[in-house]
Amino acid sequence: MMWKIWRCYSSTSISSFNWRRVLKSKLLGRNYNIAACMPEAAGFLGVNDHTGLHEFSVIECDRFWGAVARQRLSWISPFSSVQNCDLTQGNIKWFEGGKINVSVNCLDRHVHTCPERVALIWERDEPGSEVKVTYRQLLDLTCRLANLLKRQGVRRGDCVTLYMPPCPLAVASMLACARIGAAHNVVFAGFSAEALADRIRDAQSSTVITVNQGVRGGKVTDLKKTVDAAVQNCPSVRQVLVAMRTENPVIMTDRDIPLEEEMMKEDVVCEPVALDSEEVLFLLYTSGSTGKPKGLVHTQAGYLLYASLTHRYVFNHHEGDVFGCVADIGWITGHSYVVYGPLSNGGTTVLFESTPVYPDPGRYWEMVQRLKVNQFYGAPTAIRLLLKYRDEWVQKYDRSSLKTLGSVGEPINSEAWDWYHRVVGDGRCPVVDTWWQTETGGICISPRPSDPDAEIVPGMAMRPFFGIKPALMDSEGKVISANDASGALCMSQAWPGMARTIHNDHQRFTQTYCQPYPGYFFTGDGAYRSKEGYYQIIGRLDDVINVSGHRIGTAELEDVVNQCPGVAESAVIGHSHDIKGQGVYAFVVLKQGVEVQEALLALQITEIVSRSIAKYACPDFIQVVKRLPKTCSGKIMRRVLRSVVEQETDKLGDLSTLDDPTAVQEVIQGHERLRGNREQQK
Repeated sequence: MMWKIWRCYSSTSISSFNWRRVLKSKLLGRNYNIAACMPEAAGFLGVNDHTGLHEFSVIECDRFWGAVARQRLSWISPFSSVQNCDLTQGNIKWFEGGKINVSVNCLDRHVHTCPERVALIWERDEPGSEVKVTYRQLLDLTCRLANLLKRQGVRRGDCVTLYMPPCPLAVASMLACARIGAAHNVVFAGFSAEALADRIRDAQSSTVITVNQGVRGGKVTDLKKTVDAAVQNCPSVRQVLVAMRTENPVIMTDRDIPLEEEMMKEDVVCEPVALDSEEVLFLLYTSGSTGKPKGLVHTQAGYLLYASLTHRYVFNHHEGDVFGCVADIGWITGHSYVVYGPLSNGGTTVLFESTPVYPDPGRYWEMVQRLKVNQFYGAPTAIRLLLKYRDEWVQKYDRSSLKTLGSVGEPINSEAWDWYHRVVGDGRCPVVDTWWQTETGGICISPRPSDPDAEIVPGMAMRPFFGIKPALMDSEGKVISANDASGALCMSQAWPGMARTIHNDHQRFTQTYCQPYPGYFFTGDGAYRSKEGYYQIIGRLDDVINVSGHRIGTAELEDVVNQCPGVAESAVIGHSHDIKGQGVYAFVVLKQGVEVQEALLALQITEIVSRSIAKYACPDFIQVVKRLPKTCSGKIMRRVLRSVVEQETDKLGDLSTLDDPTAVQEVIQGHERLRGNREQQK
């Protein structure tokens, strides 16, 4: 099996800088050694606090990003220009002229200084069976794999598709591609054969890497069979490299190559290719919750720099820390904060293979105790799931190693935030509610970094990261300059980590992100900016419900519904209404062991929504379900809920990306019953 392998073996321009603000900062006593917190800022004259550093990063962005790139990355050849970006046309280029290799930045430079430091902790599905891989071992694996790929005909500019669970060989495969100049296309190893085939064909991959079986939550999944079915419809695929996660044999065809066996024939040295900064590093397809998957393109230097910088400063990560991001490598969170961010910083990163409730609801916290995790980064969906169980599942384990808690994937509701902070973090760990997207490459808005002891407001992403300049736009496309206002969230200027295009469809990229508000990058999300200037994500603008002219963000409404006693999770959508235009339809999941009559639940929800938002925001329908239809990344698939509510079940579309397709049938049956009861009452 694969686990047996581990046994083998500046000057700065300050013309536009706000000196008045610097002087005021000193007079108010807020001056501190900013360079001690961020060494890259040592050469930025006049910068004395976080606010000043952020201001400098957006006003003097070329100076900021140029200095940071020179200090944080190892270059084969220096870049000649910092950026050449035109958001109007969707043309984004950073660090042109520079030559770099991402695998060198993630491996070789750390092997030179700390070869025996643990790079990966593979938290296998079976508790207590973790496997540790040092930087030297990971470099050896990466070079062997890179040499094998070259022997099999993979060349610079090709795209290799990975269909693998979180494991060291998956990370080595990603880095092997980066080493030889091939792009990788990681597909979540829970997607159907049809969804996998779509991504292989669009990426035009000739090589696929997979494992015989996946193990998750005590269940074994035949991943090789899924790949076999997928490649039947992918004429471009010439070869499939198969690793062995379990000892169960699989049928091998002429196209299949035993990965471990062939890899061990290769040399442990592979010269890294010097790549242009803007060559493709990877494609990553969105989960499909908003329609046809898009193959977003991320490139070399800019992406790596942004992942590295955000990982270091959002989470206050230091040398020797164990970083525990429990996301799958098939998502952007896994790319940026399981693989590239931590490894570029020489950190120890956890590869979590299991689920939050296997073998019991204490799995995360038992892992924290055993591995001494310092930063924990997970999804609100998982937090809300665990909130349904007793606090004893958390408190029975020692979590004193934790320093920072993170939330990712969607806005976290206030009840989940409070439980996360109070119970999991014992009230001493800052909770960083991070906002970002596959398109942004890394965290864009987060409570940290900030000045020391700066406030954190529950449920708010709050502060833009360095180099990020958000803007709120009104319905007429004009910038909203005032605070205490809501609008469409856009970015006023480019940043290094952002996606460059959609694979084979740049027109779609510009139409989606650049044309709605010319000169700005449109995120598709709505946001509220408080009186203090903090940002709160309202939700997708296509998830805004318009009731009699009143616009209600689904995230805001769900947050309120989730405060109702007994409610573990909710999803609200708009439905057609003859009078109001749209009404509110709420799907509710109850906490474990809670039983309540739907009539009483409706009264409770109506009362709390009326009190917290307004009477017009109260749901017309409340449907109790055991579970919500979600993608494998944990996102609620709202288009499915809308189709059911609008009685268009013939238009459900592709359900292959759903974690549990049977949840849809439950929703349909419950909706028919609810509609039938409503008709009888008329």
